Amino acid sequence: ETKLLQEQINPHFLYNTLDTIVWLAEDRQYKAVVSMVTSLSGFFRSTLSSGKDFITVREEENHIESYLKIQQVRYQDIMEYQIEMEPETLDIMIPKLLLQPLVENAVKHGICQKGEGSGTVILTVKACPDCYEVIVSDDGVGFVPGTEASGEGTHVGIRNVRQRLDLMCHAILEVQSEPGKGTTVTIRIPKEVGA
Repeated sequence: ETKLLQEQINPHFLYNTLDTIVWLAEDRQYKAVVSMVTSLSGFFRSTLSSGKDFITVREEENHIESYLKIQQVRYQDIMEYQIEMEPETLDIMIPKLLLQPLVENAVKHGICQKGEGSGTVILTVKACPDCYEVIVSDDGVGFVPGTEASGEGTHVGIRNVRQRLDLMCHAILEVQSEPGKGTTVTIRIPKEVGA
């Protein structure tokens, strides 16, 4: 079941990225092509590696940064990102590809739907007394809380992560959102799971 949930992640990502690489090559932006291909290679290296259900936060950070670098080239006029991780959290173990759907939602359904102006996706990982907090936030369009479970397809990432957290580590996922102001998804992983 966990593998099936992982396979739901972003089926059109490769096609969109390759289209962007072709456009950059035709425009002779060769440094951007090299950056995109390197990021795409890193992204799929971590996505397709097998044998591990849990990886370190450091490994997940590398995967997410590859994804965000690609999206920043695709949406260079509207998207920025920040990654903020406390050093003591880098070696904790979390389910593999846990954050990809949440970050993807923040980009696609938060920032890219704004219409005007740019937005920022922020990934934060910090240690609390009894848990590790993983926070994905954006200042995009937001939504009415509760509709992420409506089955309409725009919040598949949230449902996917909820199911995986329940299956793999009994962590808590909370969603806060407000139309026009953005969304914050917070995961609290018990320290005995992440250790």
